[in-house]
Amino acid sequence: MNSEDKVINSALESDEIFQKTLSTVIKEDLNLTAIDFAKKTNIPPSTLYKILSGNREPNVKTLRQIVKTIRDITKPDGGDFIAIIAARSVLDNMIETKSKIAGRMVTIREYPATSMEEAIIAAINAERDGAKALVCAPIVCTTVGKIISIPVISVIPKNSLVVAIERALKIME
Repeated sequence: MNSEDKVINSALESDEIFQKTLSTVIKEDLNLTAIDFAKKTNIPPSTLYKILSGNREPNVKTLRQIVKTIRDITKPDGGDFIAIIAARSVLDNMIETKSKIAGRMVTIREYPATSMEEAIIAAINAERDGAKALVCAPIVCTTVGKIISIPVISVIPKNSLVVAIERALKIME
């Protein structure tokens, strides 16, 4: 669960859980001090300290500011990226990278999936996270393309296919 969702869910549970979760997100997920976070949210530090200590409940406007700031901090480049859906083993556990492709710097965010259901969920999450396009295997491409509104491009890894056939031949020996 991402930091933004943690804070939203905790706000719906209880004041105590919200205070603990917000404090943890600020310190551990965002690696910020309360003062630095207050500056980024344009919330007075005294107000944030009161919220974190339980001496004040945030109003809706303040909660929106907190969530928006967490979203802005955790989604670099304003969410402008291309998502790739592939098996976990193919992605080698890389979550996000920047590469120069066709002469342009592109942020690529990877969404691992090992089943059709996981691929559909990953596609929805990628669109919700702000992906501008999605790249996935042909078998997933047509289904996902019907569900999300961003462009979906199919990848046909010819070199990988040759390597897989070579492995199959070795196993058959």
